[in-house]
Amino acid sequence: MTEFELIYKLINTQTVQRADVVTGIGDDCAILSVPEGYSLAVSMDTLVKGVHFPDSASAYCIGYKALAVNLSDLAAAGAIPAWVSLSLTLPVADVDWITEFVRGVFELAERYQVQLIGGDTCSGPLAVTIQAHGFVKKPLLRSTASPGDLIYVSAVLGDAALGLRSYQGDTHIAQSCIKKFNQPEPRIELGLWLAQHATACIDISDGLISDLGHICSQSQCGAEIMLNKIPLSAEFMDYYHNQPDYQTALSFGDDYELCFCVNKNAAKEVEVYSHQSGLALSCIGQISTADSLSFVDQNNKTVTFNEKGFEHFK
Repeated sequence: MTEFELIYKLINTQTVQRADVVTGIGDDCAILSVPEGYSLAVSMDTLVKGVHFPDSASAYCIGYKALAVNLSDLAAAGAIPAWVSLSLTLPVADVDWITEFVRGVFELAERYQVQLIGGDTCSGPLAVTIQAHGFVKKPLLRSTASPGDLIYVSAVLGDAALGLRSYQGDTHIAQSCIKKFNQPEPRIELGLWLAQHATACIDISDGLISDLGHICSQSQCGAEIMLNKIPLSAEFMDYYHNQPDYQTALSFGDDYELCFCVNKNAAKEVEVYSHQSGLALSCIGQISTADSLSFVDQNNKTVTFNEKGFEHFK
């Protein structure tokens, strides 16, 4: 495929056509309308072969995950997704690969009514960069937690770590964990609800230890986490024979769940939302006046971890 044939294919396979896109693909710039009373939320992530996804990952899963991780950032800000731009670097413009990649992107984009508005294509080692744009009235931040706030996480942690092991030759990994690694679920609806209830929020991309540490650092506070409150799936517990590997669950990353803080008075509202939405929200600790993040076991003994989270240039 030529570059322009590739662009044409990208244009003609998406079904979402938003009214707020004045000019999309086809001009040097996309022209967009931001609703009155909203601010523009922007996030960008790059996924590189061999770093963010295994060499053997399917084109569909790469496309899906590339969009999902960016939508997760919008969720953490309490933003409504609107548009994305895409930069796709390919060693070869293989028609079958591109077809599956685009299907992965657009199936998720259609669910949240997100329109592709532009980007770039070039030849080189496989890498995907997506910039996601959304609208937000009252943004969720990392810097606004206060001592006494309760700390929650959505769903479960650690399954994505096991999902990666299936690509490393482990044949005992549950399909649900493999899917968690390949197709993380951006918590858009939760983020929109939290915009009215949470004091701070972040998505868990590099591991809870690292990402909650960002909230503590930017809010100039500490946190105490109870390990026995960390939500772990039955599949994770079975894999470790009911002796959970908290190091893996808390530092591997790729969960793309939300970690958020709320005032103690909002705990009941969180419980009601969790019940109504069917999404588990677990209180795992609280913000403290300390200057660090600490973890305690069921006997109230402090536990330390060697690995804090994923770092590219470590």
